[in-house]
Amino acid sequence: MSIINPHIKGEDMKARGRVVLATVKGDYHDIGKSLVATLLRVSGFEVVDLGVDVPTERIIETVKKLDPQILGLSALLTVTMPEMGEVIKELKTSGVREGVKVIVGGSPVTKEFAEVIGADFRAADAVDGVKKCVEWVTERVSA
Repeated sequence: MSIINPHIKGEDMKARGRVVLATVKGDYHDIGKSLVATLLRVSGFEVVDLGVDVPTERIIETVKKLDPQILGLSALLTVTMPEMGEVIKELKTSGVREGVKVIVGGSPVTKEFAEVIGADFRAADAVDGVKKCVEWVTERVSA
């Protein structure tokens, strides 16, 4: 991906929107998140990828600082999935939840789990997630 990414987007192309991505604390998997990041860049988004094993505090600080339209959270281990809910709780506590859409993904993450933790959408795969992100920013522009 590090070889491909520099060639994806021209410097003069205006970003469609900003997305912050992170694999939550305790989880070191990032293949799916990396695919999402690349597809988002190809679709015209500015992507800030915080990496893996990202503490909730760092995610919240980044959302406050960068004011993204979308926050994407990834977890592949069922034991780390609850951390996604902690991030959303902290977004609310910090007063920034209303300004950002939250999309979650990872093979064990279900639509029902996403609803319980208060996420806006659960992506079944990378393409599904990118389609939803494009839809969200298109709705914002139209509104």
